[in-house]
Amino acid sequence: MAQHAVELILTRQLASGLSVPIVLFGPTGDVLFYNDPAEVLLGLRFQETGPLQAAEADRRIRLTGERGGEIPRAERPSAIALSQHRPAHSRLWMTAADGARREVEVTAFPLLGQAGGLLGAAVMFWERP
Repeated sequence: MAQHAVELILTRQLASGLSVPIVLFGPTGDVLFYNDPAEVLLGLRFQETGPLQAAEADRRIRLTGERGGEIPRAERPSAIALSQHRPAHSRLWMTAADGARREVEVTAFPLLGQAGGLLGAAVMFWERP
């Protein structure tokens, strides 16, 4: 992440030390980083994948409603945080790269630079009991 803004680098450092699963997105929706707890729910190891383009992330992780219908990208909390620069929360179903289907709560919030420009979004999520 050397070419990224210091705010993104610091957010990655913070995410690395937290027990809640966190995915960091760049301003175009590409996955820049996900922490160890996120690896468990995503069925992917960051050391093996590294950053993922949005299309590749969509191919590996499927987000659906309760009845299995795919959630359009624009309606996902991460996309709302990126496009509308506001926090968003949702309950959805995630089919991970390893095939496990889980009901998850998702909270996304935009990451803004000191001048107010969009740097990306942080997405926290956890499996519902």
